[in-house]
Amino acid sequence: MQNYPKIAIVYLLYYHNQSYIDDAISALKKLTYPKDKVEFIIVSNPHPKEGSFIYYIEDTVLSLSGKEIPHVTILPQTENLGFAGGNNKGVDWAIEHGFDYVFFHNNDGFFATNALEPLVETLESDKTIGLAQSVMLLYPETELINSAGNSFHYLGFGFCDQYRLPIADVDLPKVKDISYASGAALLVSTDVIKKYGSWDTDFFMYHEDLEWSLRLRSFGYRIVLVGNSFFYHKYQFSRSVEKFFWMERNRYAVMLIFFRLPTLLLLLPINIALEVGLWFFAWRGGWLDKRIKVWQYWFHIKNWKLWLGKRKRVQKLRKVSDRYLFRYSVPTIHFQEEQMKNFVLKYIGNPIMQIYYWIVVKGLIWW
Repeated sequence: MQNYPKIAIVYLLYYHNQSYIDDAISALKKLTYPKDKVEFIIVSNPHPKEGSFIYYIEDTVLSLSGKEIPHVTILPQTENLGFAGGNNKGVDWAIEHGFDYVFFHNNDGFFATNALEPLVETLESDKTIGLAQSVMLLYPETELINSAGNSFHYLGFGFCDQYRLPIADVDLPKVKDISYASGAALLVSTDVIKKYGSWDTDFFMYHEDLEWSLRLRSFGYRIVLVGNSFFYHKYQFSRSVEKFFWMERNRYAVMLIFFRLPTLLLLLPINIALEVGLWFFAWRGGWLDKRIKVWQYWFHIKNWKLWLGKRKRVQKLRKVSDRYLFRYSVPTIHFQEEQMKNFVLKYIGNPIMQIYYWIVVKGLIWW
């Protein structure tokens, strides 16, 4: 690569873990991409209990800025803007300062020394690619996959693809089209962002990477995994009940934005059946109040106006059919962690959803 484009690495800081910062900085020291073409942007969302973490960054990172590591810019925030809003602060800075690409870097991970070059080469060589994800490996279990792209279930769920499979057993081509790209290790050009926007801040957290991938695919872009770019992730499964509200609210939002009305009507019976099951699991799991909160949210007219406005914009600009979008979907749900697996989903829910998928989604949706 003769002319190296300028890359802004957006590192969204929320959890105050010094080892996370140290890992990221250690990787930056070994970066093979020209350091003078890279900016490391730390966006600090204040933690509600721990406050700001800026003091540690200033003491340990700034002295290395522009020397052992790329130049560092710190963007401290006065309020928690969530995943989408926090990352967008870094995006705004990158565009304002003339950067060509933005790499979104999860705070609990770090990339391989040569991870950036394959991503840039992929996007430079094919302008129809909107988002390019690195292969995410678990750390310290680096022989196991965290995400080789994410899977999009036809009812709006999203989860990691090929989770915990040995990488030695998985065929990873140089470039592979995927259901959707994980926001934990992701490269996108600022030109694409200028045309079609960045993270949707109304999602706040969860499924925002699914929404962005579907949005760009709707506009004709490819979403890919780059098989020779690696990112190491200290993934920890969390069962915080708060996330169930965001995941469910945003799942409905995704379907409302991207699927045509006939599709939504065909999916209504299986959605009703799923809803009954989710109420049962909410009762058993102790998050019934979050289930009620989801329904309360959708009973407000102003919320419908918000999402229907997004739907109108996407439907006006979309270039592909629902059938094309479903080409990249999966028929069943597979939780990554043992504690989330259950008999009902495995032996009743998934078989029913799979049958419905092949008969209705694949058989009847031709628009």
